Amino acid sequence: MIRQMIRILGPDAGTFRRLLIALVTSAILQGIAFALMVPLITAILAADWSAAWMWLGIEVILLAVYAIVVYRSKIASADTSRVVATNLWQRMGDHIAQLPLGWFGPARVGQASKTVSAGVLDVMGLPTNLLRPLIDTFVTPAVVVVAMFFFNVQLALITAATTPFLVLAYHFAGRLMMSTDKHTHDAAVDTANRLVEFAQAQPVLRAFGRQAESGRLLDDALVTQRAADRKMLTRVTVAQFGFGLVVQAAFTTVILAGIALTLGLTLGPVELIALLILTTRYVQPLLDGGDISAGLRSVRNTLDRMETILNTPTLPTVGTASAPTEPSVEFEGVTFGYDPARPVLKDVSFTVPARSMTALVGPSGAGKTTVTRLIARFWDTTAGTIRIGGKDIAALTPDDLMRQLSFVFQDVYLFSGTIRDNILLANPSATEDELARVVRLARVDEMALRLPAGLDTHVGEGGFALSGGERQRVSIARALLKDAPIVLLDEATAALDPENEALIQEALSALTADRTLIVVAHRLQTIASADQILVLEDGGIAERGTHDELLALETRYASFWRERERAGGWRINPTR
Repeated sequence: MIRQMIRILGPDAGTFRRLLIALVTSAILQGIAFALMVPLITAILAADWSAAWMWLGIEVILLAVYAIVVYRSKIASADTSRVVATNLWQRMGDHIAQLPLGWFGPARVGQASKTVSAGVLDVMGLPTNLLRPLIDTFVTPAVVVVAMFFFNVQLALITAATTPFLVLAYHFAGRLMMSTDKHTHDAAVDTANRLVEFAQAQPVLRAFGRQAESGRLLDDALVTQRAADRKMLTRVTVAQFGFGLVVQAAFTTVILAGIALTLGLTLGPVELIALLILTTRYVQPLLDGGDISAGLRSVRNTLDRMETILNTPTLPTVGTASAPTEPSVEFEGVTFGYDPARPVLKDVSFTVPARSMTALVGPSGAGKTTVTRLIARFWDTTAGTIRIGGKDIAALTPDDLMRQLSFVFQDVYLFSGTIRDNILLANPSATEDELARVVRLARVDEMALRLPAGLDTHVGEGGFALSGGERQRVSIARALLKDAPIVLLDEATAALDPENEALIQEALSALTADRTLIVVAHRLQTIASADQILVLEDGGIAERGTHDELLALETRYASFWRERERAGGWRINPTR
């Protein structure tokens, strides 16, 4: 665990090392101070007052030095906790910010959130609350055993012989408690996710009368967490009791050995009393170490989870290419799969000329959305190259790549704040004139007039205070303000009412003017007006061409078009 801390702290590990040195020094001084009590007590019981005063003076000096070291180590503990918190939050934050965007699934986000928030606070407790008793558990008893060799070799050997049993018991207790921590942690994360899901999905659940079923899922998660917590408490109790039993057995063994040596006239009664007092200092740190084992186990597992995140590879960003000057997009022999054994795209090649529109069509799962995500480098390709303006996107810095792209997807996420805040996210330094322009082009002005606070209306968490169409218009205004030359559009009008659809189509027209547009197409109007249509199927491009060219082929695209036309004329005929 100490090696883990040093690895995770990296360049800031020096502060932690200095704390370790101070704590080890104080533990050694503590052990020596207790060892010196043997000659002091022996001299007092033998009424050898000159020797007693000498040993007392040495003891006072040693304890004064010990007090100074302890005081400095406590200050170092507080400083180290601050460094640990700052370092971990910064390192974790910087690393997570560089992870592939595709890494951020719901389960991983929940896990990372718990690790970065509560996990860092747990680790902060190591230098302030847990490290001293941990070091005392091993160092002070070792010093006591070494000191006993100066007073009675036989009793020292017997005491040392109990050490392997104590180490085994401590190791077994730690493994027993650690075995439940992952299960307990996973159960807690699952419960938190179920609780958030239950709260957020209330409109859907109530609309379909499924509150009871979703409630059962939440209840099952709570029951699982309760069972995991109960199992953890049981194992912690068993582990601590078992370790304490072994410690007491070792103490009893040393006492019986000392009595046997005294009866055999190998050890005097006065020495026995002094050595037994010293033996208590051999036992007490071990008992204290057993009491903190649960906290140590939690910190160790948290460090494991942090290392797992920190060891997750980031996307290589060599940054050797200059920023593209032309907004064209090219796929050359691209192969990619979320599971390497099952590629979604296989040897896909196409070119999107600058300031043109390409529509991606095909059945669900054909890889349409994957194409747009790969352009944004949510993941790296398994094989092949993606270029923007002739520059390999893997050779661009993240900032240079993202400056080329704007996104408008069906699932819009707005941050808690005002409409103004969410639009300015794309360009915080935008002027009021620039803001007013994109608000007008995205038709946000129409909705702002209806809202009591206009652009300063709070959208709520995730934008829940706005309708779906209103959220889309805000996201389009945000994309307009970014003014990127390439727009990736998962057509945003597929599930909107006619009025909102008309408003958003106007906004999209403003967004896509004089830009390179790659759209996952659902609407017939979008498909028909595209400069190029790519029909994806079975991991490759089955057909490509303009609308008229593909219709003339009378193959996949023509069939797709006829199905869409039939669906467009579908109506509900109420029965009477």
